[in-house]
Amino acid sequence: MPANALVPFAQSADRFFQAQGHRFPLGSKTYLMGILNVTPDSFSDGGKYLQLDTALRQAEKLIASGADIIDVGGESTRPGYIPVPAEEEAARVVPIIEAISKHFPIVISVDTYKAATAAAALAAGASIVNDISGLRSDSGMAEVIAKNNAGAVLMFHAGLPSELLSEAEQALTRTDWQNRMVQFLSISLQLAEAAGIEKQNILLDPGVGFSMTSEESIEILRSSHFLTKFGLPVLHGTSRKRLISHILGERAMEQRLLGTAATVCYSIVSGADFVRVHDVAEIADVTKVMDALWRKGGN
Repeated sequence: MPANALVPFAQSADRFFQAQGHRFPLGSKTYLMGILNVTPDSFSDGGKYLQLDTALRQAEKLIASGADIIDVGGESTRPGYIPVPAEEEAARVVPIIEAISKHFPIVISVDTYKAATAAAALAAGASIVNDISGLRSDSGMAEVIAKNNAGAVLMFHAGLPSELLSEAEQALTRTDWQNRMVQFLSISLQLAEAAGIEKQNILLDPGVGFSMTSEESIEILRSSHFLTKFGLPVLHGTSRKRLISHILGERAMEQRLLGTAATVCYSIVSGADFVRVHDVAEIADVTKVMDALWRKGGN
């Protein structure tokens, strides 16, 4: 499907994203998804929150800082990551999801592409599944999400194996980013619809930084506005990513905050309704100002 042939879903004045009993009205606010990795090897915070008590304290900090959603991940997806079995991944995420849901009235997302992990996390209290493969890696994922009326983040992944892609996708050149995103996510949406996932339960993610160079990440971010043509809410995840060091010069993770803030501003102008970040308190200030200027300023 060429990009210029994309037919958007119908827009409505009362657009919202929903996940189980939670509803997020769209248009006047940028929602913050705070990152909580309970992994030994994530690129930014691997190993920091492996213990339940430290993970719970970090969740409390993210919530106090303004997070609307806590995204719990049990497998690193940094460049060159090594997949872990679903049982091990679930053993990492389920206890902290149970603890967060017990102690705090916050929406929880699980960052996984494995249906078994997603099912366990949803049973433990999660309401959203953040699938970096766009429902492609595990054929059972869409059914798990639909059965639980959960929210679904469908991400464009530039590096999935060819056997998970259609012939039309394989025929596109690597640099044809708009058409690659459109084709990929169109198929992901077909899988979601076939399983019975409601459109209101879907977020789209351009997949900045996944299996791509920094230059390609910048190009994807520049092209991300095109996702709004689907008529669905959009999530961006640019926090602390390599493209920032590529632009500014090599920076340690903790020195990428201002660069992250710049990408968040660009994401909002490009149509993002949700942003996934590590530094929630600081980015909350950024989004409040941007929302006042951009969303309520007659854009």
